[in-house]
Amino acid sequence: MTSEPVDKYFGTPMSEWIARVPNELDIDAVGLWQIVPVGIDSFGLSGESLEQFSYRCILALLQRGAVPVESVSGVSGWVPQTRYRGSHQEIATQIVNDWKSGELVPDHDGLWFALNTR
Repeated sequence: MTSEPVDKYFGTPMSEWIARVPNELDIDAVGLWQIVPVGIDSFGLSGESLEQFSYRCILALLQRGAVPVESVSGVSGWVPQTRYRGSHQEIATQIVNDWKSGELVPDHDGLWFALNTR
């Protein structure tokens, strides 16, 4: 038996929650602000555990075909963030590192992940 964290509101195991994150992409983009706070509040994560959770969520989104995007004033639609390059694992690591350093803030105006950018 594993001691995998479960969502305190719904009882969903963390691995199942991560697997479901990309399902939203068919409807809308997924923001970093939807990942980090869930790890903190719903799963009680912090530090390296929160970083790993965020990495796994981002990786799942990238593997489904999403790209990192931002909204830019005066531009219609999502703008792909080409500063993130490499394999899905490398991109996920870069994003987590930018978040850890404070360069990315997980809020509504920050980084999102979308399937169709134009």
